Amino acid sequence: MNHTHKLALAAIAATTLLVAATLAARAAGDKKPAAAAPARPALSVTLTQPQRAALPLSIAANGNIAAWQEAVIGTEANGLRLAEVRVNVGDTVRKGQVLATFTPDLVQADVAQIRAVVAEAEAALAEAQVNAKRARELETSGALSDQQINQFLTAERTAQARLDAQRAQANVQRLRLGQTQVLAPDDGVISSRTATVGAVLPAGTELFRMIRQGRLEWRAEVAAADLSRIRPGMKARVTPSGGQPVEGRVRMVAPTVDPATRNGIVFVDLVRSPDARAGMFASGEFELGQGEGLTLPQSAVLLRDGFSYVLRVGADNRVQSQKVSTARRVGDRVEITGGLDAGARVVASGGGFLADGDTVRVVDGAAQAAAPAPGAKK
Repeated sequence: MNHTHKLALAAIAATTLLVAATLAARAAGDKKPAAAAPARPALSVTLTQPQRAALPLSIAANGNIAAWQEAVIGTEANGLRLAEVRVNVGDTVRKGQVLATFTPDLVQADVAQIRAVVAEAEAALAEAQVNAKRARELETSGALSDQQINQFLTAERTAQARLDAQRAQANVQRLRLGQTQVLAPDDGVISSRTATVGAVLPAGTELFRMIRQGRLEWRAEVAAADLSRIRPGMKARVTPSGGQPVEGRVRMVAPTVDPATRNGIVFVDLVRSPDARAGMFASGEFELGQGEGLTLPQSAVLLRDGFSYVLRVGADNRVQSQKVSTARRVGDRVEITGGLDAGARVVASGGGFLADGDTVRVVDGAAQAAAPAPGAKK
């Protein structure tokens, strides 16, 4: 096969390939594009819409729980030995109850001694009174000189003064004898005890501390801008760390503000509760009244990366994530303060299984509002 024949065969092969490619292109052009398959719903959901409801207005605050008043109970007698301690920390006591006793032997001896001195002074006064009476009777007879009469009258007054002084000393000793018993100054709860049996204590030494009447208060730190909205008698709800909420009532708003923190102290009387103890930290809120707001069920609000979101559903039943601002919570409802209008349709629950762009199937075919919250307007 010569060179000319080879060239002819190559030209025929190239022509054949060109014709085949042209026919394939025409066949592809004649075909119509296939219709896109409809998206399948990712999940069946129930929708809800924001509900307008009456919500409580409140001011949140933090603070410490403390004793309303703490009484310090100490020794009044000096240099006596503590013989008995009858109460301990946590005991509830009544006013006048004996908390501890000191040995009374030394004081009782002093009381007996002063009684004898008083009796001696009474006898001396009786004698002086008899002499003074006789002197007065003889004053006009001239049997006694004026000087002698004055001496008898002066002796009477001196004996009376000595008796008064000794009786005063006797009262002091009786008071000392009473001080051998340490009494509760008021009803309350013992919060601290330093009394030790056998100790010889000087006057003024602390033995116990007592929460007067068992009353506790919450000392809430409130921003200066909110102090004017709080009034005595206003209700408060206080939650101690790890405990159940405790009801309280505002007793007083401090007249000054801390210049460093710009916070003022609000004193709240607490009802008695086993969950509240002096020294505990507690959070709480002051109830100012009620106001209206848009709410959604808590199940409709998702928390992602520290922000709140809801899943809006458009007319094409596609899901779109919407960032919202939240505020108060009442029951199972959450107040929506921004990012959502009243007519929006959102997924009521199960939003955690959906993503932006998913198509959903509405169970009832329309947006359904959740059960109205208490106080919601229809």
